[in-house]
Parts: sequence; structure tokens; C-alpha cells
Amino acid sequence: MKSGLSALGVLIVLTVSACGQGAAGQAPAPSMETVSTGGSAAVTVPPAVLDPCALLDPKDRSTAGINVLGVAKEINGARACDWTVPATFGVTITVDEKNGLTDLEVARKTATKTKVGGRDALKVADKKAADGTCAVLLGMGEKASVQIDVSNTNFTDTPLACERAVTVAGLAEPKLP
Repeated sequence: MKSGLSALGVLIVLTVSACGQGAAGQAPAPSMETVSTGGSAAVTVPPAVLDPCALLDPKDRSTAGINVLGVAKEINGARACDWTVPATFGVTITVDEKNGLTDLEVARKTATKTKVGGRDALKVADKKAADGTCAVLLGMGEKASVQIDVSNTNFTDTPLACERAVTVAGLAEPKLP
């Protein structure tokens, strides 16, 4: 029994010590990433510690029709999280610490100014291409943004992709600084 408890203690220590560590050779992730999970007060964190995978908690994922966990990745030097619902759609949330809304290169004919929560945003979709993709870009001050990209697996139904992107943006926005 004593050896069973010792083994359990070692397993717990190993599990806890591995939390927040990146791939081999990477520095541990910052420990200060507390964000609002819905009903409680939001905690403001700078973009540098904002974890894109933490922007959708289990309830948010369920609301958005996402039944898988996010996978952390990097896109052009920016932190991102990718959720792929097999045979349905994918969502990527990217935290861009270097580019605000006005810095992003967006074709004017595909972008519509909008608001998500009280935040300036752009909804980007090429209706003529009808390729089942849509993005909502949220401003986070003048020099940072969060980009929510949705792609339908069959690359059709752009309005549905936009509906999904707007839903995810509305769920993530209250957690942004």
C-alpha cells in the first residue's frame, strides 16, 4: 500500500511539473494566463501571456459546436490554437502581438467593419469565392489583434462559416485584455 501511495505521489509530481512546459528545448509557458471563463470577472492579461487555447473553455466549445480540444501552434511567429471538428469545420484563433486591426492586410472588398462586444472588429469573407471560409478580426489596442478563422471542411457555405466565426468571436472577446 505504501509503495502504491509513493507511486501515486511521483505520478502527481511528474504531471504537475510537466504542466505549462513547451516542447523539448522551449521555455516553460508563462504561469499568468488567468482569463474569464464566463460568469466571473475577467482578469486583464497582456497579449504576451494570452493563451489562444484558453480563450474557449469547455462550455464555449460546446456552444460553438466544437467537440475536440485545441492544438497549440505558431503561425508566422504568432501564438495560435487550432480546433478541427472531423468532417465538419475547423477554427483557428491567433493572437497577434505586433499588428492591430489597421496594420492587417485585408482586401477592402472582402472586409466589413463590425463590433464584437464593445470592440472594433472586421468580418472578412469573399462572398464571390464562396469557399466556406470566414474570419473575424478583433482589435486589442492599437498594436495587437486576435484573429478567428473558420473553414468548413467541404469549402462551401461561406455564410455558415461566418456564423461560426462570429459565434467564436463573441465567446472569446470577453476574455481579451
